[in-house]
Amino acid sequence: MLSDASSGRLSMGGGDVGASRERSRRRRLWTLFLLLLLPAAYLWGRLVSGDPLDVFNLTLPSVDPMLLIPALFFLALIGVLVGSTIGAGRSPHVTYRPEQIDVTLDDVKAIDPVKDDVVRSLNLFLAHKAFSSEMGGTPRRGLLFEGAPGTGKTHLAKAMAREAGVPFLFVSATSFQSMYYGATARKIRSYFKALRKAARQEGGAIGFIEEIDAIAMARGGLSMTAHPTTQSSSVMCCGGLEGLPSQYAAAAPGIVGSAQSGGLIRNLAGMTSEGVGGVVNELLVQMQSFDDPTGFQKLRTWFVDKLNLYLPANRQLSRPVPPSTNVLVIAATNRADNLDPALLRPGRFDRRLTFEPPTKAGRRELIDFFLAKKAHHQELDAEEQRDSLAAVTQGYTPVMIEHLFDEGLVNALRRGDQAMNRQDVERARLVEEVGLGQPVAYTEHEKRLIATHEAGHAVTAWLVAPQRRLEVLTIIKRRDALGLLAHGDAEDVFTRSRDEMTGLIRIAMGGQSAEEIFFGDVSTGPSGDLLYATNIAAQMVGAAGMTDTLISYAAVQGSALSDTNLVGRVLSDKDGRERVERILQEQKGHTRVLLHENRHLVEALRDALMERHELIGREITDVLEEAQTRHSELLVDVRTAAAEGATTLGG
Repeated sequence: MLSDASSGRLSMGGGDVGASRERSRRRRLWTLFLLLLLPAAYLWGRLVSGDPLDVFNLTLPSVDPMLLIPALFFLALIGVLVGSTIGAGRSPHVTYRPEQIDVTLDDVKAIDPVKDDVVRSLNLFLAHKAFSSEMGGTPRRGLLFEGAPGTGKTHLAKAMAREAGVPFLFVSATSFQSMYYGATARKIRSYFKALRKAARQEGGAIGFIEEIDAIAMARGGLSMTAHPTTQSSSVMCCGGLEGLPSQYAAAAPGIVGSAQSGGLIRNLAGMTSEGVGGVVNELLVQMQSFDDPTGFQKLRTWFVDKLNLYLPANRQLSRPVPPSTNVLVIAATNRADNLDPALLRPGRFDRRLTFEPPTKAGRRELIDFFLAKKAHHQELDAEEQRDSLAAVTQGYTPVMIEHLFDEGLVNALRRGDQAMNRQDVERARLVEEVGLGQPVAYTEHEKRLIATHEAGHAVTAWLVAPQRRLEVLTIIKRRDALGLLAHGDAEDVFTRSRDEMTGLIRIAMGGQSAEEIFFGDVSTGPSGDLLYATNIAAQMVGAAGMTDTLISYAAVQGSALSDTNLVGRVLSDKDGRERVERILQEQKGHTRVLLHENRHLVEALRDALMERHELIGREITDVLEEAQTRHSELLVDVRTAAAEGATTLGG
């Protein structure tokens, strides 16, 4: 195997693919030579014999126009009918040559584990004959890319085709669908036929099916999982650590928002369409039947079978063996769990690769990659600036990061500049995550109430969760929120402790507590905060074992509890509801005491909000630090004055 030592990848011209391509090229040249040799020999023979051809002295037979016109009409009608039938079953793919693809594996960033596994699959694809004949292995024939939109599935597939140096047959699964009965299955057959033909001609071919769930959803009566729960196994596994619960995840990427109006977070059940089972069956057959005989082999087989009818058993001719086609099928989907389980077994899709949003290190790599291509001011070249951008874009996919910089360039154009700066990027991120600001004519009382509410959130977060990053504090209406605090983790985290969970509940309770302290009443604003806090408390009680019970409500199945979501199960149980209520009341009590002791911080932040309407990043903490410093100096002055007064009285 010829490989690139620096990348671990086989060279494009090396391996079995390059050898097969060279043999196919020589075979085509010999075929062309033989085809041209026969007419050339005939013409030279006529010239040598002195009998040249007179091709221009030809007479056409006379045809009656009254017969010709109806004949042409019916021929055209037959052509339209036959053409529509053939066109309905034509493969809808688009073929890209390697030189037409401008993406290489070096352009794939932030998904190194997936990229390394793909390189191994690519090496097996390029050296398929050596792997099968010398080592006895079966090369991978199918890769399934699953993951959220924008995580690089299509990008990586294109890079694979470019690096392999073979044709890349791209098709969207929705383009297979047709209103004519049976046309979808014919299109699938035509696509795989074209894939096999390209592989025979070029030594290999890569097929990419985008959004394969459009034609490969689970058939009726089959479980939508590749691993049946009834399967027996001698291996007993303990559940591993789980990530952050999705019930209290924020809608905006990378931040946890505490909004005045509160947006409901809904868990949508997977909605599937049963479709036609024949389409899935056809796809299953084609994924398993790459090595079909060619048309010439079918003709040879027919002749051999006819001759064998006249030959004795010991003189029978052997039938031709179908050629092994080097085909790699890649499919991408966002809903892999809803695919037909028969499609996910080895032999069809041998590898299932999950694309996750990049980590902080991956985001930093992407930021360097994209900024190298986009106009920006020198301040964005500073290491601390890029590290800061990588930290605040938690949860961003590669496409989202590139889009963020594109929006930053748009903001630069609005300023009349040809390059973006950090403020342009921050404005773009604010709009993308929180929404476009909409002016609202608040009354003076509403303005003070909303500012106090949001200041309560921010002060609580600053005091109880110093590890969190305060992003935006605003009383400008954005989306459905009349005011909000956007805050997120300073570093990428995948689990939370009990203290962190209770800290999130206290932050959510900060708005209502501030209203009670400064107004002696509460408004409808904390409704979204209570929803957020209830979700967290239910997770602590029903799933994480963070209270005086270790029972997991997630284990309840069947009709024991009617609610299908965890929060509903916990709240429908009397003991669970009491535990959730106890957690919420205790944390709200702690929050009220904390804010009462730090009224000066709430007042300072409230006044800054009423004056500037919106504070971003360091602007929030600067106000709080300045207020804390003034308060500390005031306390020192008071203590000094009290000490001096006591000394005077004593004298």
